[in-house]
Amino acid sequence: MQTRLHPLMPASAGTARHVRSLHFGRAESGRKAYIQASLHADEVPPMLVAQALRERLLALEAAGLIAGEIVLLPMANPIGLSQEMQGVLCGRFDMSTGINFNRNYRHLSAELIPLLEPLLGADPQENRRLIRTTCLALLAAKPAQTQTENLKLILQTLAMDADIVLDLHCDTQAVMHVYTGTPLAEAAKPLARLLGAQALLLSRASGDDPFDETIARIWWELAEHFGPGRPVPLACFAATVELRGELQVEPALALQDARALLEFLRQAGHIDGPVDADLAALAPLCEATPLEGVEPITAPHNGVLVFRKQPGDWLSAGEVVAEVIDPLTDQRSLLQTTVSGRLFARVSRPYASAGMRVCKVAGSVAFRSGKLLSL
Repeated sequence: MQTRLHPLMPASAGTARHVRSLHFGRAESGRKAYIQASLHADEVPPMLVAQALRERLLALEAAGLIAGEIVLLPMANPIGLSQEMQGVLCGRFDMSTGINFNRNYRHLSAELIPLLEPLLGADPQENRRLIRTTCLALLAAKPAQTQTENLKLILQTLAMDADIVLDLHCDTQAVMHVYTGTPLAEAAKPLARLLGAQALLLSRASGDDPFDETIARIWWELAEHFGPGRPVPLACFAATVELRGELQVEPALALQDARALLEFLRQAGHIDGPVDADLAALAPLCEATPLEGVEPITAPHNGVLVFRKQPGDWLSAGEVVAEVIDPLTDQRSLLQTTVSGRLFARVSRPYASAGMRVCKVAGSVAFRSGKLLSL
């Protein structure tokens, strides 16, 4: 294992932070997988999974079973990890700007197209090499202006030339679920099955340029632009993995998830060794559904939030999910889903404010557009 420290520009005088990446296997192989934990720094379960991954990757490397290079960031966001206010860790948003740490990454397609027009030819593998080289050059050419921009640039640069990119998160109260691009649906099914995901959510463009999407989306957009005469392969599978709820910091679950992620890498050819027979026997727990089909259910007014359904429950259209009770006016409102699907995530706050998203149901029919992710 090789450890690399990536310094961040100082946020203020007298301060210093860095990002730590762990590199296993052989970079010269030309194959690369990238896994990062807790880009939202207050989402702790991914950090524990990363520790389980580190221990198993060390053993695999010692046994000579890592076929390419695997890069692991055990903690992707030291800025967010430092944002503690009166005992509460505030790691989802940059407190200096209010911007989500998983939004506003550089989407490079429009910049890439004019640069690649004179370069791409009939060889898809050479095209892949040229695209990756050009992507890295574009990222290197525009320096960051703030520490958070610097962090995002480091993460995007580390992942930009990877074949597989897994961004490990968690929700507040949730079952395992996965987000990925619609063109990557077939490649995502083994990952969802191995993890026991109860929702696999697909979108071509979810809005606000989250990390994983800006790494993978260029490949299908460039393929569509250049057409079959200058073929562009889907050279990167990228996904956001939501490791259940924020309080599920459990060693047994972390080991289970690490085992599933490594088996996914083995099936993709990044790790050598025999198939994990127990994982191979697992059946999928969900079908892929469009992110545009997710119904965010909101509170119509302030009040005590009383859930009637649990994460993982299957709901039929019209079912009551929760009730909001205003203790000042005694107003009571039943919250119902208008779609049939899986309740895959809900808030942990027992008091709702007016307009607050309180839960999400994965329906099978697309009906939304625009910005599809929560803040």
